[in-house]
Amino acid sequence: MVVKRSISNIIFDISNYLFLTLLMVITLYPFWHVIMASFSNHVELTAHTGLLLRPAGFSLDAYKAVLDNRMIYSGYRNTLFYVVIGTALNLIMTSMGAYVLVRKGFFWRRFIFTLILITMFFSGGLIPTYLLVQSLGLVDSIWALILPGLISTWNLIIMRTNFASVPDSVIESSTIDGANEFVTLFRIMLPLSLPVIAVMTLYYGVHHWNAWFGAMIYLRSRSLYPLQLILREILLANDTNSMMVGVGHTDRESVSETIKYATIMAATLPILCAYPFVQKYFVKGVMIGAVKG
Repeated sequence: MVVKRSISNIIFDISNYLFLTLLMVITLYPFWHVIMASFSNHVELTAHTGLLLRPAGFSLDAYKAVLDNRMIYSGYRNTLFYVVIGTALNLIMTSMGAYVLVRKGFFWRRFIFTLILITMFFSGGLIPTYLLVQSLGLVDSIWALILPGLISTWNLIIMRTNFASVPDSVIESSTIDGANEFVTLFRIMLPLSLPVIAVMTLYYGVHHWNAWFGAMIYLRSRSLYPLQLILREILLANDTNSMMVGVGHTDRESVSETIKYATIMAATLPILCAYPFVQKYFVKGVMIGAVKG
């Protein structure tokens, strides 16, 4: 049976499509501009006005300059270490904390969970945190970017909520079979929670990939800088001189602009490529934390 739609419903749907299309264009155009500018010739890009819908004179000079910069490779290496090691430790500690908080035999779990919730709204501040990191001897160390933020309270709540949805009979069966707490956690709870693990991996991984403030505060050696801190220097401090060997003084300003765009693409592309693989778990993981407290 064909259902006739009223004119008001048709107008409403058309308006929705137009609005969402406009919103999509407004959201995507800045990224498209960066892509096109990174492939543009620096002279034609400087002279260009208006919207940039295609490269202003196709050129790969900016990408060649970025790939020839050793600090970019160093930043990539450091960032990959922070992402892989940091995310792995985040997942281990968050899952262990969430598992303890759902064990009904743990008497103090509600009190400890309340204390953990307080940290979402109150913190010691930047100076006490720095003094703590300094007293632990972590300043100018790779661990200064990993250990202080080992567990995110919000992520702990999401994982705790997911663990709470696992039937108690499953845990009791593993205990009867002789499994200790670690076996129950890593061989039963985590395999049953793969969607939320994927979401936690995305949350923690993106956090480590984009982190630059902690590196600026705690790191002194440039050899330990993550990619985002190097990108910050290039964009804000206009530090592109090391990438413009052989470029005349008159062209340095225009070449610097295309190098900035190419650097943004080099820093953003990997995380954009990784996102589609966990996108299907994203909404499910968010809803897990929204349904139950």
